[in-house]
Amino acid sequence: MNPIEKKKLKAQAHPLNPVVMIGQAGLTPAVINEINLALDAHELIKVKIRAERDDRNVIREQICSETGAELVQSIGQIAVLYRKNPKK
Repeated sequence: MNPIEKKKLKAQAHPLNPVVMIGQAGLTPAVINEINLALDAHELIKVKIRAERDDRNVIREQICSETGAELVQSIGQIAVLYRKNPKK
């Protein structure tokens, strides 16, 4: 993804609210499934990760590798993810 595309996606994601929240239980298969469903439906989503800073980085990388999504932006506990839906 080039910088121009990322900039457009960041602008589109700005008014969005997090659709998935990762809490005390961490990144479970059920959470990965919910993220996949949200990405299929919306393509661009926000995920709130309630964990320590180092853990958040690991969780973000794990989400991207397991779902095939790209990390558009990460600010604090919020991660913006994008995955193109081939059906749309």
